[in-house]
Amino acid sequence: MKRSEKASYVGDKLAELYPETPIPLDHSDPYTLLVAVLLSAQCTDKRVNLVTPALFALASSPQGMAKKSVDQINAIVRPCGLAPRKAAAIQGLSQILIDKHGGEVPKTFEDLEALPGVGHKTASVVMAQAFGFAAFPVDTHILRLSQRWKLSPKGGTVQRVEKDLKRLFSEDSWNKLHLRIIFYGREHCSARGCDGHTCEICGHLNGPPKAKRKRVAKRV
Repeated sequence: MKRSEKASYVGDKLAELYPETPIPLDHSDPYTLLVAVLLSAQCTDKRVNLVTPALFALASSPQGMAKKSVDQINAIVRPCGLAPRKAAAIQGLSQILIDKHGGEVPKTFEDLEALPGVGHKTASVVMAQAFGFAAFPVDTHILRLSQRWKLSPKGGTVQRVEKDLKRLFSEDSWNKLHLRIIFYGREHCSARGCDGHTCEICGHLNGPPKAKRKRVAKRV
């Protein structure tokens, strides 16, 4: 099966399984989404959603958050891991949004990635989900499944996988598709829950696992 045929099957199957693509991180506007995505680095969305209500009760805007100390923020976000670094980034980017962007989240990759704690993946999520810009954020699920499904056979890096997937899928599908792949990876094709043949999509694309040849002991 050609890669283009695999991509077509994957896109159709995931659209069938997940017609709706709600954003997994609770938020109310681009700023709270930005903060939530920043907190989700090396942390589950479920845990972030448990933490952000208290954080956004403390402050839910750049103007409010910039007035809080890093220690205040850190005390709340500690369960998310890497808390001191994330707390400093949240306080710092809030002040930068006030100083350089009129208190608004910028709508360009360049400006977003210049903010503390904001890498390309975080910027991609914000651009796609807050502003509707076509982007293909690559997380660990997408990295794993793109190689398991041989959509990015060489893979290896987030940059390479993102480039390969953008070539295979139409631009108007990116924003929903990246979420659909994440949903499927969590529910059906986890790192330990599928060996590349167990789940429905892997089974269709890769077929049954090859039988291992039995080793015959040599006669002495």
